[in-house]
Amino acid sequence: MAAGDPAIFQVSLQDVKQRKKPLVKGLATPEKAMITLDAMKALDPCQLKPDSMETERIITILDETIAKLEMSSLIPCIIDSLDRFADMLGPEITNNLIEHQKLSNEMEHLLASWEEEDTTRAEEQRGCLCLLEQRLKCSVRNVLRLLLANPLLCQALKYEARARESPAEVFIKAFGEFRNFMLERLLTSPMEEEEKIKFMEDISLQIKKNAEAITALQAELAAAIRTREEEIHKKDNVIKDLKTSMQDLAKVCKAGIQQIKQEGEKQQKEELQASQARCARLQQDIQQLGAQLNALVLEHRASELALRKRKCRVETEIVNWIQKYDTDMGEKQAEYEDVNAAYTEEKAQLSLLMEKRAVLLQEYSQIEEERRICQEKKEQALKEFTTMTLAATRIQAFWRGYLVRSLFKSKRKKKKKKKGKGKKTKK
Repeated sequence: MAAGDPAIFQVSLQDVKQRKKPLVKGLATPEKAMITLDAMKALDPCQLKPDSMETERIITILDETIAKLEMSSLIPCIIDSLDRFADMLGPEITNNLIEHQKLSNEMEHLLASWEEEDTTRAEEQRGCLCLLEQRLKCSVRNVLRLLLANPLLCQALKYEARARESPAEVFIKAFGEFRNFMLERLLTSPMEEEEKIKFMEDISLQIKKNAEAITALQAELAAAIRTREEEIHKKDNVIKDLKTSMQDLAKVCKAGIQQIKQEGEKQQKEELQASQARCARLQQDIQQLGAQLNALVLEHRASELALRKRKCRVETEIVNWIQKYDTDMGEKQAEYEDVNAAYTEEKAQLSLLMEKRAVLLQEYSQIEEERRICQEKKEQALKEFTTMTLAATRIQAFWRGYLVRSLFKSKRKKKKKKKGKGKKTKK
């Protein structure tokens, strides 16, 4: 293929993977953490941008190579489904793909025949293989040239033919990592390179210190494990002693159980004999009690007969009393109904009388109110009459006085006039 051999990039891929591993395992202080963060940001290819024409050209070539690798990895899938993609590809690309398929088949057939045949025609086979390899490379170049000339077709093929073989996917991924690695190397200045070297030395020193601390901790862990094993050994000894004591205790318990069984059997025999004697006595008592029971049954039957007769008499008396009670209650009920009817009638009359009384009380209150108003009017008229009489008396007295004073005034005036005339005549 035109993309080259994957073995070319093996060392670069390993270098990129080593550089992508975490290098800040042993840092503890915040200052070192900030330094590590800045350094990792500087190492990140996503943070780098081309700053020269040569760098841009190199990266452009690598990106084009990645695109060609992706499209070339899709060629086998497209050839397998050529009928489905024929309308999308067009006649020219389809013909080139058919030609490429033929060359691939010839290459496979030639390789298979070369493995089966002897080495006598090795030179001739090698010459044919080189020629066929050149034709296959040219075919791949033509197909890629036609496909990359139409970006929309490339995108559609990537979407439709998603499945790639795992070696091709791995190689494309490795080449992408190589592209990032090259971009990083191209954009790294000598000062940054020195900073990276210094950073790596600091990381190595910190890793060394961490290794020493891990060794000390492993020694402490081994001591703790030994102490733990000694404690476990002591506990195992205690467990063995306990097991021995438990076995002795089991033997003692077994002997005690055997003795208890023997004593229980002996006691069982004694109790069985005593129980048999007790059963014989109880059997005699049962016979005596049976005879007493028969005598009592005969006696109780006679008393039961007398009690039944008495019961019949009492039941007859109860029935008579019940009938008498029903008769009396019927009479009382009739009397109660008559009294209740009279009470209902009187209650209705009482309600009518109460209504009339309420009407009469209302009329009486109205009459009393009218009388009170009339009385108040009479008292008011009398009071007004008295006031008017007193006023008239005062007015008449005032008028009489006024008349008397007027009369006296007129008489005085007449006397003065007569005196004046007398004096004039004397002169």
